[in-house]
Amino acid sequence: MQIFIKDEAAAWFKEELLQKEEESIQFFVRYGGCGDFQSGFSLGVTVNTPEDPAAVTEKNGITYFIEEKDAWYFDEKDLTVVYDREKAEIAYEHSL
Repeated sequence: MQIFIKDEAAAWFKEELLQKEEESIQFFVRYGGCGDFQSGFSLGVTVNTPEDPAAVTEKNGITYFIEEKDAWYFDEKDLTVVYDREKAEIAYEHSL
């Protein structure tokens, strides 16, 4: 499992969530919502510090990660984070 962050998505995170450059973005599993990976669950995002990361990537000086406890949700698929211009928000894609 790997994380890929597209340029426009990275810019969105920097503008909408981050207060400082050294902060990290965590993708986590939450119950409910409409997710593409596992039925009945969806993906959340927060500013946090990695503790036991299963996947980590860095883009433009920002660390993005998924904790080991949430790895099951991705079923070994890669996560690509994109920016949806029509909705003006981030969106998620997955691939093997």
